[in-house]
Amino acid sequence: MAPERSTSGSTGTRDPGLALPVADRVGWTPLDVRAVDTVRVLAADAVQKTGNGHPGTAMSLAPLAYLLFQRIMRHDPADDQWLGRDRFVLSCGHTSLTLYIQLYLAGYGLELEDLKALRTWDSATPGHPEYRHTRGVEITTGPLGQGMGAAVGMAMAARRERGLLDPDAAPGTSPFDHHVYVLASDGDMMEGVASEAASLAGHQQLGNLITFYDSNHISIEDDTDISFSEDVPARFAAYGWHVQTVDWTRTGDYVEDVDALFTAIEAAKAERSQPSLIMLRTIIGWPAPTKRNTGKAHGAALGDEEVAGTKRLLGFDPEVYFPVEGEVLAHTRAVGERGRAERKRWQQFYEEWRTANPGRAALLDRLREQELPDGWTEALPVFPADAKGMATRKASGEVLTALAPVLPELWGGSADLAGSNNTTMDEEPSFVPADRQTSEFKGGPYGRTLHFGIREHAMGAVLNGIALQSLTRPYGGTFLTFSDYMRPAVRLAALMKLPATYVWTHDSIGLGEDGPTHQPVEHLAALRAIPGLDVVRPGDANETAVCWRTVLQHTDRPAGLVLTRQNLPVLDRDDGVHAPAEGAARGAYVLVEAAGSAPDVILVATGSEVHIALDARKLLIDEGLAVRVVSMPCREWFAEQPVAYQDEVLPPEVRARVSVEAAVGQGWREVVGDAGRIVSLEHYGASADYQRLYEEFGLTAEAVAAAARGSIRDAVEPPRPGGHRA
Repeated sequence: MAPERSTSGSTGTRDPGLALPVADRVGWTPLDVRAVDTVRVLAADAVQKTGNGHPGTAMSLAPLAYLLFQRIMRHDPADDQWLGRDRFVLSCGHTSLTLYIQLYLAGYGLELEDLKALRTWDSATPGHPEYRHTRGVEITTGPLGQGMGAAVGMAMAARRERGLLDPDAAPGTSPFDHHVYVLASDGDMMEGVASEAASLAGHQQLGNLITFYDSNHISIEDDTDISFSEDVPARFAAYGWHVQTVDWTRTGDYVEDVDALFTAIEAAKAERSQPSLIMLRTIIGWPAPTKRNTGKAHGAALGDEEVAGTKRLLGFDPEVYFPVEGEVLAHTRAVGERGRAERKRWQQFYEEWRTANPGRAALLDRLREQELPDGWTEALPVFPADAKGMATRKASGEVLTALAPVLPELWGGSADLAGSNNTTMDEEPSFVPADRQTSEFKGGPYGRTLHFGIREHAMGAVLNGIALQSLTRPYGGTFLTFSDYMRPAVRLAALMKLPATYVWTHDSIGLGEDGPTHQPVEHLAALRAIPGLDVVRPGDANETAVCWRTVLQHTDRPAGLVLTRQNLPVLDRDDGVHAPAEGAARGAYVLVEAAGSAPDVILVATGSEVHIALDARKLLIDEGLAVRVVSMPCREWFAEQPVAYQDEVLPPEVRARVSVEAAVGQGWREVVGDAGRIVSLEHYGASADYQRLYEEFGLTAEAVAAAARGSIRDAVEPPRPGGHRA
């Protein structure tokens, strides 16, 4: 690319063979058309400069993106956290320039130098939009379909928040009413998560959700006819969506009928009982001379000649790079004045609401600060000692029910497993349109209990969208083995640092008779490999309560509570032997201390295996050994503790250690060290009662005691890199 010139880049003559946008009703002037064409050449130049990226969609969707940011959406570039703003979700995150250029033109803080730095180190314009990284970006997108799923969550959260704060206002009159606008691609429509989420959105009648489907029939493998031929509008109509089509190719020529698009948007906004899909038929890369309507315009730089040819067609000097005329920028940044005026009008309604609703206003203030109410922990149950025990999934359910009155922001449900996951707060109504209540679940549009259906993938994405709204705390449940279906959304939650909570039950072979398809083995290790995700496996009912409390005190990360189907003894914390469950908040703690001396061996366990370690201790102390038992419900929390505390729990000089967990042992070597032994499950399970399975697979007190003896022997030998090998 040649050096940049300082002129505006205008030649003043747009090729007469290119039809002008039809925008009389919208009121576009030649300056608006020039601004839209500027978007196209900026997209082409940015990708060409960096040498890689996705120019084509940003070029062809320039009229839609410009219409949204300049005319349709309620937003204020001076306050990107304005409570009353509409939300914009770029589900097809690869076309990040579609968003970046509008943020630049509208005055969100991006400047021309940021566009020139596209996809480079430390730039504000990474390859895909990233939440918390670039001002004006509402969500991290890139994996296709995830944005659509999260947008459904945003729309659901908006309705729940309205129910908490302003339930009696007429539709469209509350300061908390807003729309969620989504831009999706052919690729989004192919992804299963989008289908799951769209089905749920239709069932929930989310009239505040408007999705634009850019149907350009092109993906990386060129024409989508090779793999995708369904009638998408018919599918969405079957889901219960309000569906419209705007076809810019319908005349045989390519005419960007912005007025028709505007009319469709108005109709979508007027529809309050259904989510809306507007299928917009475009030609990718328009108006690139030879690469329009090809896969070459989708995911690669167009090439110098093609970019120059595009500029000539649009009336720009091909020798000028990143051309932005001063009058164009002044015109587009005037949207800031309109946004400020709209926010001022909104503020008046908002202040009237606050005056009329002081209690709800106080709740809103607390939610916006992500603060928990004073004294909320007093509602947490304390479970009496019980040798017969309680499943930690049941304890979790009792915690949720106890917290319901004091934490109205906490809401959630399951992917059709409420009775198994214990995720339903007692006596709380379901979040469902009034005409879709059932005999089992009563509720209404402002209810609290979520029913995701058998849609684990969408559930994860929806939880992200709810958490992104920032006012409420969502949770969603399924079996741990099905966390695999959620993993892409969980990873994005960790990447965005969202406080979503996953209630993953049936945590091991301890679920028993359902067999290996339902018994997780590798899942704990795989989930612990996700940076920023807390994996929490409490050892009894009281640890469960402490862990729930700790999860809710964190606002900067997701967490997965991993809970048992089978009963676990509720330990007596007042017997002078077992330490208080409060230690669980630190991720690991000394549950039972070695009597009278430094420990000969330390047994470290999580979840249901804590009780196996306690039984093994009894066997070992009968042999005269000093045994410490450490409960380690969350390795991530423990890693955050000061090194002094970590060394206090796991003294470096005590090399004899055993870990026990009913899952693969991957990752435990760093805890037990070179002389330690790992009691684990390195194969799939089987169908039988859980007691038989633990016996058959060697997850017993006797096996742990044997491992402890072996570790004690190894600990007197010189250090052995890599640890013991059987």
